[in-house]
Amino acid sequence: MRPIISMKSGLVKTCVLLVLSLAVAAPGYAHHLKKGETVNLPVTTSSAKARELYEKGMEDYENLYLERCNDDWRSAVKEDPNLAIAWAWIALNSSNPDEVSAARAKAKEVAPRASAGEQLMVTWISKVQEGDFIGGITAMNDMLEMYPRDKHLLYLAGNWLLLENGDDQALVVMEKALAIDRNFPAALNDLAYLYARRGQFEKAFADMDRYVAVLPKEPNPQDSYGELLRMAGNFEGSLTHYRAALKIYPDFVTSQVGLGDTYALMGNQEQARVEYDKSIRYAHNEADRLTYGMQRAMTFVRDGNYAQADKDFEEIAETAHAKEQDLQEAQALRSMAEYQADDNVALKDLKLAEEALTHRSTISASDRDEELSRILRNRVVRAAHAGNQLVADKSLQLLEAMANGNRNRVIQSSYHGAAGTLLMDQKKYEEAIVHLEEDQDNPFTMELLVQAYYQDLQTDKLHEAEAKLRGTNVPTMEQALVVPAIRAKRPNM
Repeated sequence: MRPIISMKSGLVKTCVLLVLSLAVAAPGYAHHLKKGETVNLPVTTSSAKARELYEKGMEDYENLYLERCNDDWRSAVKEDPNLAIAWAWIALNSSNPDEVSAARAKAKEVAPRASAGEQLMVTWISKVQEGDFIGGITAMNDMLEMYPRDKHLLYLAGNWLLLENGDDQALVVMEKALAIDRNFPAALNDLAYLYARRGQFEKAFADMDRYVAVLPKEPNPQDSYGELLRMAGNFEGSLTHYRAALKIYPDFVTSQVGLGDTYALMGNQEQARVEYDKSIRYAHNEADRLTYGMQRAMTFVRDGNYAQADKDFEEIAETAHAKEQDLQEAQALRSMAEYQADDNVALKDLKLAEEALTHRSTISASDRDEELSRILRNRVVRAAHAGNQLVADKSLQLLEAMANGNRNRVIQSSYHGAAGTLLMDQKKYEEAIVHLEEDQDNPFTMELLVQAYYQDLQTDKLHEAEAKLRGTNVPTMEQALVVPAIRAKRPNM
């Protein structure tokens, strides 16, 4: 486990690449920064206990104890309320919107008392959460320029890039971390994921073997091995490794979820629900509990029992609303929209999902904008399919404005996926391909891309895209709605 779409498009793509390249090259205006006198980023605190707790939190974060590290940092700021970077990491990693908002504000308030490097870390995290993607990544890069030999900072930056789908840049950063320490566990883990995303499973499993050897008594190496085996289609091997992780640490709930996800992809939805029920029971926080509930509800979609899926997703949305988890409420409603047969019902669900994002002001700008982009993407597709071109065009315009104003890769993918879909409807296959190729992690997009390559007589790319689509083993709604049906059809010749 790793810390759980005109002519303008060319400009958007170029800007994304230029912005992300900041992570692997020194910024042109950072020369005024003085490199740290020590190898590692300092921790500014007068409390030895607070320092110890902060460092334990970072160790737990690298080993993917994603709630335990929050508890470490919460304890650290009780010992020293001025420990800025601990507040920043609470803001980044907490699942409680109120806590995230308060911690980010506190980090910014006390940051001037910290070192220059720590101030940059606070700026990086704060600006990204506030929707200033360029400002955030620039601060991150300046921080790395100050401490280029701090393997932990390199991991944190590379891991964030990986989560933002900046895979090429993340790969370079992780290799830098491993050049400092070839057996650095956290970097080995992420490097394996990066290779797996490229379909280079031989390299991925070689890194996993090293990861397991370095941390034989930790659960996450087994958990990660299980996920990568599942991505490669080895479901029985995946189950074995998830069980091994739980044997090492029974409270490692992500491995329990992994069992449910694997059974769901295997087609055994009844057993998947058994495993998800355990995950829900032992979830470490409310947001995770709701997320695991959505995975369970998705099993009824895979079974074709849409009435039960509706019932479960509606209940999750209501619970999320009552628990003030606006993001999860929106996600549940958007998930319902994705499998509805009636476009008008889907559009109603998407309207409710968008409204959920406005219930409270505590949701971070980055979370709100990413989810809104997914909602708009679905609205473009559904409105066009329903023959409501006015709503489709208006929604695409909003999405394009978001993409032009925010270099977040999720938003970019949402825009390109939506733009490519409309161009496919207009039979403008060559133009559609330009957009669809920027959203190749989405099975809906990949299905259209296969069709576009067929129409454009790009046979080699067609077979490559179709093989990738058929081999997609991720526990998402898009996979559930597209991939099993594709596998049931005869491949294009």
